[in-house]
Amino acid sequence: MELKLLQVKESSGEKLNSPWAIADYMQQEAKADRECMWVLHLNNSNMLIEKELISIGTINASMSHPREIFKKAILNGAGSIATVHNHPSGKLEPSNEDNEIWEKIEKGGEILSIKVLDNIIIAPNGGYYSKKGNDYFEP
Repeated sequence: MELKLLQVKESSGEKLNSPWAIADYMQQEAKADRECMWVLHLNNSNMLIEKELISIGTINASMSHPREIFKKAILNGAGSIATVHNHPSGKLEPSNEDNEIWEKIEKGGEILSIKVLDNIIIAPNGGYYSKKGNDYFEP
C-alpha cells in the first residue's frame, strides 16, 4: 500500500510570477461567455500545481466564497494562490463585489498562511487588471 499522505503534488512546470504571465496563461479562459472564477494553486517557487475552476456564473456575475477558494489549495499544499476571473464585457474595472471578495480572500490567506499573489480580471481581447499592481493592460 502506497502512503499518499506524505507525497508532494508535483507542479506542471508553468512559472506564474507576474500578472502578465498569469493573463497570458489564462487567455483561452478569458473568452468564456459568462463570468467564471479560477484559482491557480502555486508552490513556493510560483510554479503551477493546479488550475481550479471555482465557479461559473452569468454574463455579469460569478459567486464565490473563500471556503471554496482555499479548500483545494490546502489539500494541494499550495504555498500561494492567484485568483483569476473574466469579464465577458471586456471592461477591466473591478466591481464593488470584486473588491469585497478580494478583501475576504486576502484575510483568508493571512489566516491560513497561504500567500495571495494577485487577484486578476481578464478580458476576451487579452487585456487584464491586476489588483496587486493596481494596473491595467489593454492591447
